[in-house]
Amino acid sequence: MSPTAIWLLLCALCLIIEILTVGFLFFFPGVGAFLTFLVSLFCDSIPVQIGVFIVSTTLLVIFLRPVFAKLFKTKDLPTNSDSLIGKTGIVLKEIVGPDNMGQIKVQGEIWSAICREKKTFKVDETVVVDSIDGVKLVIKEYTE
Repeated sequence: MSPTAIWLLLCALCLIIEILTVGFLFFFPGVGAFLTFLVSLFCDSIPVQIGVFIVSTTLLVIFLRPVFAKLFKTKDLPTNSDSLIGKTGIVLKEIVGPDNMGQIKVQGEIWSAICREKKTFKVDETVVVDSIDGVKLVIKEYTE
């Protein structure tokens, strides 16, 4: 197989892998392989071709990866649990102060819950989800 065909095959392989993954990990070597393919049409020297591939891929990564990262920055999407913040729930298992974990029911789901304040929440009391700490909901007093 000729070096020209190898560079073109490497380019296609890198771009196919890039399509199947995220993060522009294989995009720049794919472009570098394509540039090397173009050079291989005019220059038969393997060391020159390898040099073009290494230099072009390195320069693309250094100068274009930050630009692409900003352009295609993924936004932090809220999770289902994030949607519980601000919702009201009913205490199922008493919560006493910041050191005692209890349970609450929010939107039909049962969650472990804690309170950061020195407060007691009795069973059947209505509370508000203030934040999330790991897999526990942090609650506060419900005020109408």
